Amino acid sequence: MTVAVAAPPVAEYERFRLSSDRYHQMIERGIFGEDERIELIEGGLVTMSPIGSEHSGVVDQLNEILVSQLARRAVVKVQGPIHLDDHSEPEPDVVLSKPRRDYYKRSLPQPTDILLIIEVADSSLAYDRTVKMPLYARAGIAETWIINLIDRWIEVYRDPSTAGYTTMLKILPGRAIAPQAFADVIVAVNDLFSE
Repeated sequence: MTVAVAAPPVAEYERFRLSSDRYHQMIERGIFGEDERIELIEGGLVTMSPIGSEHSGVVDQLNEILVSQLARRAVVKVQGPIHLDDHSEPEPDVVLSKPRRDYYKRSLPQPTDILLIIEVADSSLAYDRTVKMPLYARAGIAETWIINLIDRWIEVYRDPSTAGYTTMLKILPGRAIAPQAFADVIVAVNDLFSE
């Protein structure tokens, strides 16, 4: 006769959360190489997807479109870090932040500084939708976009809450969108996906 023995209960372990201060100390001490594409997300280090040529080109194109139309009304930050809280410093593809004389040399843009975040997504699409969009919403970022390279449209997320964004719009080919903060700054879907 075989007697089943119950396994002892598995103890719950708390995951160590890296703070942004510690993360910066690690960077300053050279623990991470300059080419390493990582970002701090909710206390964990996340490897960022490699950037392909279309992704890179769309980011450059967005930069040109936004800089030319904004005329110094915002700082356009490309693939640089932002500080959401003590445990998250993502590196969005494009960020529009309030103008500041020092161009954020003394401290990273924080949620109250950020007017728009744009992520360009192909292989990172699911991650951007399920991890980054809720993270940005919880931080109170008023508006974020995903330039969806797979479906060839722009996803616009607005009205943040602790549960995520309550409004999501799909801007399809033939249409254009303007950030809430700048109604005169027009981004046309066809311009981004033209050859």
